[in-house]
Amino acid sequence: MGFLASTFTWWNGATLGTKFGLRGKAKMGEDAAGNLYYEGGKDTNGNPRRWVIYSGSNDASRVPPPWFSWLHHQVDDVPDRALPPVRSWQKPALANQTGTALAYRPAGALEKGGTRAAATGDYEAWTPEG
Repeated sequence: MGFLASTFTWWNGATLGTKFGLRGKAKMGEDAAGNLYYEGGKDTNGNPRRWVIYSGSNDASRVPPPWFSWLHHQVDDVPDRALPPVRSWQKPALANQTGTALAYRPAGALEKGGTRAAATGDYEAWTPEG
């Protein structure tokens, strides 16, 4: 990312101000998507402050569940040490698919042909003359 882009566009990753603010903070780990996680200092309640630096667009749904639990102080240590290993039947987390071709669309949606199942006999449409 160029100098000007990293200075002014927060939606494409961390700005220079954020990167300078992380000086002296401990890098705690990285997830499979390339997001970086930091910890350092204390918040107003005395809990350690925690950050995520996204590798790409800033979308909170791109944080996997184990790291989400770490960011929100549900576990004390990083997920690799605090959580049990992933089981074979568990699916990987997906980012929010809204607005993409992979988004869920019910049977009556326009993107799926716009036809839905016929209404049952208990529905009667309103008409102004009726």
